[in-house]
Amino acid sequence: MASSLEIAGIRKVFGKGAAAVEVLKKIDILVAPGEFLILVGPSGCGKSTLLNIIAGLEEATEGALRIGGRDVLDVAPAQRDIAMVFQSYALYPTMSVADNIGFALEMRKVPKEARTKRIHEVAAMLQIENLLDRRPAQLSGGQRQRVAMGRALARDPQLFLFDEPLSNLDAKLRVEMRAEIKRLHHVSGITSVYVTHDQIEAMTLGSRIAVMKDGVLQQIGTPDEIYRTPVNTYVAGFIGSPMMNFIDGVAEGTGAQTQFVFAGGRLQLPAPAGRPVTLGQRPEHIHLASDATWRGEVLLVEPTGADTYVVVKTQAGLITLRAPANTQLDIGEQVGLTVSDNHNNWFDKASGVRTDRP
Repeated sequence: MASSLEIAGIRKVFGKGAAAVEVLKKIDILVAPGEFLILVGPSGCGKSTLLNIIAGLEEATEGALRIGGRDVLDVAPAQRDIAMVFQSYALYPTMSVADNIGFALEMRKVPKEARTKRIHEVAAMLQIENLLDRRPAQLSGGQRQRVAMGRALARDPQLFLFDEPLSNLDAKLRVEMRAEIKRLHHVSGITSVYVTHDQIEAMTLGSRIAVMKDGVLQQIGTPDEIYRTPVNTYVAGFIGSPMMNFIDGVAEGTGAQTQFVFAGGRLQLPAPAGRPVTLGQRPEHIHLASDATWRGEVLLVEPTGADTYVVVKTQAGLITLRAPANTQLDIGEQVGLTVSDNHNNWFDKASGVRTDRP
């Protein structure tokens, strides 16, 4: 049965006195049984440190940590009933795939018959039954990562921890292994925490995403919530590819006559009045319009097959928009721009905090 994970007020400070650095600042997260939580953020944000504290590889300076309701901060890693998959596959090179998968079971003195049965169950789940007699050197990168996951899965732990497991794979394999990990989680139902700096992995894999910056949890929510209603400009800019466009300006007028005025243009939008604000718009919500008064110069055209991304230089800054695949534009061409009325993200210009949060 899947277990919950409770992270309560976790702090981590490296060093002492004037040299002390606080890398985690009172992190609070409750992971429901069977949930797949993604910890995402740039290098140095504290996500790997938090994962290591969950695993017992780092000690927390302050706070509480419970797995399945049991306080485990003072429990040795081996007694926490967790399994971890690392960026490096960490396989034993002299052992066969079967022996690598079953190693933890052997250490636990699981009888050979039961061990063999579990190895074959896991191999079938990961679709590597034909590889059980091979050694790691005879496997591709994707196959090695499957074996590493199999070794963790064989234990049937309360909690799965993934530390950037796809970083060493090429682009095609990353896509394949993302699908494999998602399928594996669906089949096993084991509560999982996955660390990555890749926001595409975060969006495609997670039940919920926790976005971190400088040791602070910025926002936690479903992929759709994070994408559509980011709580600040940091989250808005970090999640989404290409990133959200930001336009600084002020509101003029009231009610239906409100206009958002910015460098080089004005838009009939219900902008928050009374202070300078930043309008955030995703590339798919900005459109080419020949008769628009807001205009700019085409700087870059990037066909991607299904869509074409266009970068336009405006007085308000560089704007990226998503256009149809057959869009034909010349570099240096002057174009008009407009926005979708129903997809506005308003942020306070000074603080970067969302001003229209539900």
